[in-house]
Amino acid sequence: MNRAKMRTSTFAAVAVLAGSVLAACGSGSGSTGGGTSGGGSGAAQNAKVAFLMPDLASTRYELADKPLFEAKMKQLCPTCEVIYQNADSDAAKQQQQANSALAQGVKAIVLDPVDSAAAATIVKTAQSQQVAVIAYDRPIPATPADYYISFDNEKIGSMIAQSLVDHLKKENAKGGILQVNGSPTDAAAGLIKKGIHSAVDPSGFKLLAEYDTPDWQPEKAQTWVSGQITQFKDQIVGVVAANDGTGGGAIAAFKAAGVKVPPVTGNDAELAAAQRIIAGDQYNTISKPIKIVAEASANVAWEFMQGKKPAGKTTLYNTPSELFVPTVVTKENIKEVLFDSGIMKAAEACSGEYAKSCAELGIK
Repeated sequence: MNRAKMRTSTFAAVAVLAGSVLAACGSGSGSTGGGTSGGGSGAAQNAKVAFLMPDLASTRYELADKPLFEAKMKQLCPTCEVIYQNADSDAAKQQQQANSALAQGVKAIVLDPVDSAAAATIVKTAQSQQVAVIAYDRPIPATPADYYISFDNEKIGSMIAQSLVDHLKKENAKGGILQVNGSPTDAAAGLIKKGIHSAVDPSGFKLLAEYDTPDWQPEKAQTWVSGQITQFKDQIVGVVAANDGTGGGAIAAFKAAGVKVPPVTGNDAELAAAQRIIAGDQYNTISKPIKIVAEASANVAWEFMQGKKPAGKTTLYNTPSELFVPTVVTKENIKEVLFDSGIMKAAEACSGEYAKSCAELGIK
């Protein structure tokens, strides 16, 4: 590709100057392997990398993605600088943040786009300046990024929906399902939606209605579900929600209506979702340890910053990609998957009203 040639020529001098030091530190090649520590010399040693996240509606970006990415980059290159920005669901703001990062001389951009279509402009601008773009969690279909790292979003959709369908069949439920999708501007949400349909459509349960939630806002999901409760009443036997935020919104709608909460899905394994599962309010979520994708993206960014071109494990939207497989979490396995593994601490989840339910599940 032309931009690959451009990157090669741009970084040739860096490779020559940094070669002996990089050899001593280890190459860090092999895509998302363990990486190296210490960093190289010259431009790579003091390089900047942008980490641009999409919204504040999900708590994960501030609490997990950012610190985990920064910690891994510090291990790989102690003298490198991470420029972190969150667009707060504003695509124009994210474009400005990307432009600012480029003006500050970043060598790579890790981008979780607010709007997957609008992000094509960021990719084109960065690549015109020989700056690699790693799409993070959400793909950028229109213009291929240099790399894409995520959990398999279509698989996530099929897994949460199939888990719900199997449960409803086991309980001999009679009725239909609501489907609460993610943001219509998020390509990852589209993949999750496709996966959900692959399980719901042939399930035998009627799809009563579905909704694409603007900006993944829980309040908007709650408002929509409230309307469906008024319309369908006790016909609703389950809700497939695309993430924990929209799932929480759906649960809040049923509680506000004063009716029994049916099984509701989620995705992201947020603390609040784990507590809802422990309490019996939410049926499932997806554990996709953010540490995995955060560290993988740091490894890939560091390779690009050194002038290398990491190979993907697969290809999605004409982009070299690595897609990790997540785990469905229900009350039956939450202790093992989230707590025994150390992903989550009992002290965080089991206080106050959740203490008794945690004890019943052996979480301590």
